[in-house]
Amino acid sequence: MVVGGIIFAYPFLWMLSVSFRPDIEISNIGLLSSNFSLENFKSVFEKIPLIRGLINSLFVSICVTLSVIFFGSIVGYALSRLNFFGRGFILGVILFTMVIPFQITLIPMYILMVKFGWVDSYLALIVPGMINAFGILLFRQFFMDIPQALIDAARIDGCNDFSILTRIIWPISKPVIITVGIISFMGAWNDILWPLIVIRNENLMTLPQLVTLFRIGGQSESQVGAQLAAASFLAVPIIIIYAFFQRYFIESMASSGLKN
Repeated sequence: MVVGGIIFAYPFLWMLSVSFRPDIEISNIGLLSSNFSLENFKSVFEKIPLIRGLINSLFVSICVTLSVIFFGSIVGYALSRLNFFGRGFILGVILFTMVIPFQITLIPMYILMVKFGWVDSYLALIVPGMINAFGILLFRQFFMDIPQALIDAARIDGCNDFSILTRIIWPISKPVIITVGIISFMGAWNDILWPLIVIRNENLMTLPQLVTLFRIGGQSESQVGAQLAAASFLAVPIIIIYAFFQRYFIESMASSGLKN
């Protein structure tokens, strides 16, 4: 496990190391150097508004994550605990949407954004990702493992379905909520294609979009160290978040029923 961990971690550690070194040392695969400096990061900050992009990415990712958790848990509860006509069909449709490539819906979604007048706005970045089929599936699988007696007792006490969800189900569903949150946050944070299509105003661009344009738009001037510095700045927040919540992520994967 130690050897495997080193193999997986070394490329990232090398990227961090190179981002602090001059381009002349790019060919050195080692992690140490006597010429460490912040010049690459300084160059990136001077050429693109990284802080503004960071704020935009955090805002969009947090909004998407919260909405996916809220709406996904509601739909997951309905599909796992409520008996209504067409429940199986609706679940089948939701599962079917998971196999449809995003590229197929890209053009229709963009046309909708244009008709709504949402191009170059936060709405174009947030609304299309407010509900997630995989999140619904995770919530449904987790909720099905909750004893029915607990829900029946809440009904006897006078709780309606929304109260059962918010006051009974949510407090004992921390692992799956954090898991869906991590997956949703990472998906929204790392999304590049969709922001490139709907956002042209630099003040609204997300951090991955700015880093991508920095790399392919010529602003980096072929400076590999600066490109890796921008990539490092993009990757660090996700790594920090996952490091804090990985225990809940693994716990949910083990208990959601997907392992079968």
